[in-house]
Parts: sequence; structure tokens; C-alpha cells
Amino acid sequence: MARLEEVSIIRASKEGSEEVTDSVVVELPLTIILNGDEVVTMLCTPEKMDYLAIGFLKSEGLVTDRDDIEDIKINEEEGIVEVETKRETSSLVEKLYDTRTITSGCGKGTVFYNVIDSMQCSKIEAELTIGVDEALELVKGLQQKAGLFQETGGSHSSALCNSEEVLLFNEDIGRHNAVDKIVGETIMKGIELDDKLLVTSGRVSSEILLKTAKLGVPILISRAAPTSLTVKMAEELNLTLICFARRRRINIYTHDWRIKK
Repeated sequence: MARLEEVSIIRASKEGSEEVTDSVVVELPLTIILNGDEVVTMLCTPEKMDYLAIGFLKSEGLVTDRDDIEDIKINEEEGIVEVETKRETSSLVEKLYDTRTITSGCGKGTVFYNVIDSMQCSKIEAELTIGVDEALELVKGLQQKAGLFQETGGSHSSALCNSEEVLLFNEDIGRHNAVDKIVGETIMKGIELDDKLLVTSGRVSSEILLKTAKLGVPILISRAAPTSLTVKMAEELNLTLICFARRRRINIYTHDWRIKK
């Protein structure tokens, strides 16, 4: 499906106004159905919806790895992804609905996690290291690939990288969705993650931090700011958090031993 739409607008300035055509990012609802149970309807950019669905289910603890998945069916016209797994999930879905909380999620608005339970993530033991210049180059690579943002200014992006290059890249109207697409793609492709890092364009909230930690990725880099809870959780989970990675500097919030200075 198209991810861009052309619209007619009036562009006005002190010199006058004119009718022009502008490109806007497409936003559509996507409903995820797991083993016959409707789990969530989120708003997203209509591409790589299978990765988004699997990534969301992984982030919420409903899918563990590729072996869990029996079948995936995508109905792009109706905006539905149906996922069948090898294990029963109705009780888990019911429990998550009972404990869901409203979050700062952009693009989907609700995340079905309980903060206390989420802190039971295993601490990150990987000893991956990266230099400051390497981190800045990866952020630059993220920006160069962000074609949807360059055309519309209305999307976020995320990338899975090694210390030298971008390996996977995704864009979406929601920063959480962009990360979940990366999560889903790593699961479907069976990618090892303890020697990888995640780069994202948006603010790093606790939900984004948890998605990263649940993958076992040791380093998270963002061009934007973290929240206080994000910093506390990154410290607790032994995850290196880098934010405001712009121009020629980075801010290292936690576990700076992974950064070669």
C-alpha cells in the first residue's frame, strides 16, 4: 500500500499565497488478531505490517521467537494481521487487557505492560563497545535512510546496526511502531542481537527502553531525549543509553564503559 498521499494546500507567506501540492504520510488503523482474539488496533504507516504485528506481540510477551509462530495472514485492504501461534494465548491476552496502562505511545497510544513486571527483564551482559565517532556515523546513516521523513516530516525511524553500519531500517508515524518493526524483523529473520545496537530518531521513553532490553540489545542510541524512568531502568538493566546524538557529540546516560573514548 502507498505510504504517501498528495494533497492540495494553500501555502501562504508575507508575499502572498498560492495553491500547491504537498506530500503527507499515510496513517491507517491496523488490527492485530492473535489466535482468534483481537489484541489491539493501532495507527501506523501501512508497510511491513507483519513485522509490526510480530514486534508488538514480542514486546508484550505474547511471542517469544520465530518457533512460536504457526502462521501469519495479512489483509492490507482491511488493515488486519492474523497471527497463529503454537501455544494457547487467550489467558495471557485477557490478563494483559486487565493490566494495560495508558502511555506516551505515539501511533498506538496503549501498551499492555506493567512497569514492575517489566523490570524483571534480564540484565544485559553483552560487552559490545563502540566509539563516539562510530555512534555519530550510525545516527547519520539513520537520517540518510529516512526517505519518508525527508518527504513529509511526519515519521520516525529506527535501525538495527552493528558497530559499523545500518543492517535493518524501518519508518512509521509512531516511534514505538518503528521500533516494533525492527523487533519483528529480527524475530522473523532469526538475527543474533547481543552484538548489535538500536538507533532511533525519537524520544526514548520507558517503553522504548523495555523493547530494547527484552531483545538483549546492549546499546540504545537516539537523536532525542530520554525520560527519568528510562535512565533509571537503563542503569538497572545494564544497558548503555546514549541520547542527543547530534552533530559532533553524544550524551552518555548509563554504563559508559561500553563507549570507547
